[in-house]
This record gives sequence, structure tokens and C-alpha cells, in this order.
Amino acid sequence: MSALLYDYWRSSSSYRVRIGLKLAGIPFETKSVNLLEGEQRSEDYLALNPQGFVPALQLDGKTFTQSVAILEYLHDSGAARLLPGDAGARARVRALAYAISMDIHPICNVSVAKHAVEASTGQITTQAWMKHFIEKGLTAFEAMLDDRATGRFCHGDDLSIADICLVPQVYNASRWGVDIAVWPRLARISGELEQLPEVAAAHPDHFRS
Repeated sequence: MSALLYDYWRSSSSYRVRIGLKLAGIPFETKSVNLLEGEQRSEDYLALNPQGFVPALQLDGKTFTQSVAILEYLHDSGAARLLPGDAGARARVRALAYAISMDIHPICNVSVAKHAVEASTGQITTQAWMKHFIEKGLTAFEAMLDDRATGRFCHGDDLSIADICLVPQVYNASRWGVDIAVWPRLARISGELEQLPEVAAAHPDHFRS
């Protein structure tokens, strides 16, 4: 089984899926979709993913979009165990994953920040926008980790989709000058995760285009 991943090296969503595929042991090739050059809006790519976002994953004879949905497919198909067995635990893991993928990430999308800068006629800078929302979101995430269910990773000692969402967000925070040391729980967990071979192998530096 092999896969074709349409990605952009710095995309948080693409980074999540690369981690998931590495954890699942699924070999994959990447095809770069250069977001800075607008390749995601090309006719060919929109035929593949009408939203014009990365990633898109071709696997098992199907095309998948939306990174968290892809991670859940990897779990549901048995390729990787990324969700706990208990329903309550799954709900907590999803809440942590969504706090990043649905609350922090969309508002810190480059196109959103660009619009804010332009609409404010430059009174808002891209870095100020990113730092404000990343810091606000990660402060809440740190508080969510203040729970006895937190273990070596975001939930217990087994890696989950919450952890897969955390790693790219920490990378992105660093890009915008956010010091994650102020959040000791997530800093510790991300440090643990970054040492795992599968996670390290998915790092953007290995996919720079």
C-alpha cells in the first residue's frame, strides 16, 4: 500500500497527515502544491480538492481531504491507532485536536491574516495577528491539559490525533516568535513527541520545496 500526498511543506495540515502516515507505516510520495504561488487555485487542483486547500491524499483508490478526517480514516481503517477505545476518552482527544485544528489554525491561516492586514490598512501586522491568536489558543489548550487524563502525551501514554495536531502548531508558533516555554505541559509533551522517529521524519525541513 502506498499513497500520494498533495502537500505544502510548511502547511500545518499537511504536516499532520505526514505524521499520521509515518505512524501508520504507509509509504507515500509527495506532490508539492505551492501555496505562495497560488497552485492550490489551479483548475487541476480544484478538481481534486474543490476547497483549494492542502492536503489531499490519494490512498486505497480514493481521494481524501481535511487533515483530521484523514487521520480518523487512518484510525478507522486500522492503519494506525490514533483514538482511545473509551467513548469519553475519544471525546476528550477530539476536543483537544479540534481546539487546534478548528479554533487556532483557521484564524491563523495565511490568507486570513493577509486579509486582516489589508483591511486594517496595515494597522495590524501579520506577526501581531498570528501571535495574538496562537497565544490565546495555546493558553486555553494548556488549561485543557490540566487534567488527570493527561499522561506522557495529551491523553494518557498513547499518541493520538491530539498530539498529531499539537506538533505542527508548536512548529508554527515558533515561526511567529511565540515562546512555548510559558506553557509547561504542552512544551513537555511536544518535546516528547519530537523525539519519536516517525514524528521527526515528518518535519517540514525534510519536505522543503
